[in-house]
Amino acid sequence: MEIFTPQDAAKTGGTKYRAILIAAKFARMLNEMPKDHQVSWDEEDRQQKLTTLAMSKLVDGDLGFRELRRRRSEV
Repeated sequence: MEIFTPQDAAKTGGTKYRAILIAAKFARMLNEMPKDHQVSWDEEDRQQKLTTLAMSKLVDGDLGFRELRRRRSEV
């Protein structure tokens, strides 16, 4: 089991809350990916759960992201 501290997550994500949201969205994207695309992963990556893999990629700096501003909805 790998442990990630909030400080480790905040280094790359800005804040610990934003880092969790980024990792969660990446884990969802990995879950939707077809199984044949997952063959190109390392053996170590295939053995991890998707949430752990997403957090480790984020903390290591392997996960690039860009924050987009939301448009205000016209009511």
